[in-house]
Amino acid sequence: MNQPSLLSSLHPATEPDTLDSTDRAKIDASTRLPVLLFFGSAIFWLLLGSFLGLLSAWKMTNPWLLDSMGWLTFGRLRPAHLNAVAYGWAAPAAIGVGLWLTARLCRIPLLHSKLLVSAAIIWNLGILVGICGILIGDGRSIEWLEFPAYSTPILFVSYALIGIWTIIMFRFRKPGHIYVSQWYLFAAFLWFPWLYATANILLVWQPVQGPAQGAINWWYAHNVLGLWFTPIGLASAYYFIPKVIGRPIHSYYLSILGFWSLALFYSWNGLHHLIGGPFPAWLISASVVASLMMFIPVITTAINHHMTMQGHFEALKWSPTLRFTVFGAVAYTVVSLQGSSMAIPSLNTITHFTDYTIGHAHLGLYAFFTMMMFGAMYYIVPRLVGWEWPSASMIRWHFWLSAVGIILMVSALTLGGLLQGLALYDVKSTFRSSLEFATPFRYLRGVSGFVLMAGQIIFAILFIQMLLKLGTPKKGPALLGKPDDATV
Repeated sequence: MNQPSLLSSLHPATEPDTLDSTDRAKIDASTRLPVLLFFGSAIFWLLLGSFLGLLSAWKMTNPWLLDSMGWLTFGRLRPAHLNAVAYGWAAPAAIGVGLWLTARLCRIPLLHSKLLVSAAIIWNLGILVGICGILIGDGRSIEWLEFPAYSTPILFVSYALIGIWTIIMFRFRKPGHIYVSQWYLFAAFLWFPWLYATANILLVWQPVQGPAQGAINWWYAHNVLGLWFTPIGLASAYYFIPKVIGRPIHSYYLSILGFWSLALFYSWNGLHHLIGGPFPAWLISASVVASLMMFIPVITTAINHHMTMQGHFEALKWSPTLRFTVFGAVAYTVVSLQGSSMAIPSLNTITHFTDYTIGHAHLGLYAFFTMMMFGAMYYIVPRLVGWEWPSASMIRWHFWLSAVGIILMVSALTLGGLLQGLALYDVKSTFRSSLEFATPFRYLRGVSGFVLMAGQIIFAILFIQMLLKLGTPKKGPALLGKPDDATV
């Protein structure tokens, strides 16, 4: 391999892709089975989790719905929905995208694919046991950790295999610069087992006493989003935006600042949700300050992505991958700034116990992370199966149903939550009136669930068609329009 130029040494983001078409084909072939297995199972759990979420949303406004079935009560549906989407959809999707990106960026074929296939099977077994356990009444009342204690060791064994694989791949990568996406991927794959093991030890297996449980719960709930799903989403953005438009990321140094400030400040986030609770003032204050300091990684990342796209926004008209990815990148900026603002005590006082917080969670997990994963899959799957997406019109429908659905849902929950919080804050208002303020917006949330579900069904159909290679063979990629002058 040629020695890197002075420019690439100072600015590694400018390093050219040293993989030729043969090497890329070998890497894609080696990743085919484990990545498609993770993707397929993720889509299944997304459909099931969304259906459970749709039921729980409508039970909020129609409590009589399915009231004769104990295992479909709201207290079981809601955590089953949350865990199916978080651990059934988001985690396998993140792992699948992470496997493919890691192999591409390490510039070697996938090592120990059987290890990953075993991990995928064990992971889905753990999800199945956990969801069934919640529905039969064995779930725990710890948000984001509702799975019964007998399912969590299964998930941990599965992820231990993936963590071992990550270290092996990084160890045997080909010489060369470490691209910014690799930082986020390697960190995310190592952060998650630390988070998951710590939370389970302190809350499930050897639970701590008293208010400390609340602090640990919110530390985990926030960090599983910020130090697991967020780095995978950002790794995707840093890879696919330059890849599709055919230019390097704008600033290598901004990406350094974004990564290390995320790692430094996000781990302190989450405890601002406990403002006013029985906790040391310094603990809450530290979390509030760290939440506000998150403006640094968010703004630097937003500037980097925007400047990279500068002059190439026309590509959004034809590239499915870019359209979903840029939507997710914008949502990352919005949800992060909103999250930091929620740490301001005066606003937190109003929004704390309302649907506003639920809207914020959907904005992060769906508008940012899920749209990022959709964009990544539209790029990766054709390279794994050797077939192009059969219908550009179905891709358009998927995008617009997803975009409109999530905007409608987040808007309804945010506005309804504000009105609900103001009613709760008003001493002259009753608790019942706060519920009445939120009710129309909860109906809109139920409608948005149908819109999102329709988009996900379309994507599932497209994925099955790809696996079965249905439709007419295409000479080029399925584009949403005609590119003027771009790299496809």
